[in-house]
Amino acid sequence: MIGLCRGKSVRAEILERDTYGRTVAKCFLPDGRDLSAEMVKRGMAIDWPKYSGGVYSHMETPDARKKFWLADARQKGRMHVWKQFEERSQKSRTRAGN
Repeated sequence: MIGLCRGKSVRAEILERDTYGRTVAKCFLPDGRDLSAEMVKRGMAIDWPKYSGGVYSHMETPDARKKFWLADARQKGRMHVWKQFEERSQKSRTRAGN
């Protein structure tokens, strides 16, 4: 993010206020690139179709959702859930290969 924005003026187009009174805006780099799109392409964010209408989903890196889910699990002390998922996935792959 620093590499994208440092020393540059970022333009914010205010779209609305959410139900909590927060300002919702779309941000653009000086060359016109959508900052959200750039973040998704670099694996720094994921598309949230409920809010974006799915416009960024095709830009997601292949492992982005897994990476963010894993980070969330670490922060919330849920690594045991992740390990169970990995064990089941491994068993499924082993059975499929036989």
